[in-house]
Amino acid sequence: MTKKERYTHVINWFKENAQSSETELDYENNYQLLIAVILSAQCTDKRVNLITPALFEAFPTPEVMAASSQEEIFEYIKSCSYPNNKAKSLLGMAQKLVSDYNSQVPSDFDSLITLPGVGRKTANVMLSVAFDTPAMAVDTHVFRVANRIGLTTNSKNPLQSERELVKHIPHELLSVAHHWLILHGRYVCVARSPKCDECGLKQWCKYYRKNMGAKDND
Repeated sequence: MTKKERYTHVINWFKENAQSSETELDYENNYQLLIAVILSAQCTDKRVNLITPALFEAFPTPEVMAASSQEEIFEYIKSCSYPNNKAKSLLGMAQKLVSDYNSQVPSDFDSLITLPGVGRKTANVMLSVAFDTPAMAVDTHVFRVANRIGLTTNSKNPLQSERELVKHIPHELLSVAHHWLILHGRYVCVARSPKCDECGLKQWCKYYRKNMGAKDND
């Protein structure tokens, strides 16, 4: 099976079978989404969604958050992973929005990554979800699933995965493909015990073929 054939089969399967192609984070505007995505690093969306209602109520605008303190923000997010670092990032992000972007979340990659707490993955999520711009955000789920299936080859880091996925997935499908892969990794192709028996992609998956002893000509 060639890589092109694998991509074609996987994309077609997702088109026919994917139940959702949207983020599972709860938010009402771009500012809230940015906060939620920053909090979601190494933390489940479920946990983030439990934290954010009170956080959004306490800090409804960038101006309010920018005028607060790291300690105040920490009290609202202390049940998530790395709360000290994230509180610092949220405060810095809000202050940067106020000082440099007229309290608006910028819509281009280069501006987004100037915000504290915003790296390449978060910027791509914002481009895709908030601004409907084709982008491939590679988190731990996407990185794992793409490598297991064989969509990426020996990728050592998320940037390598991103470049390979962008190269092979049609531009107009990049954003939805991100959600396909992340949700598949979250519920089926889980880290420790992938649910191969119930996976509709197993006939094209390198991980499955290898573990079943099948040969692959790639």
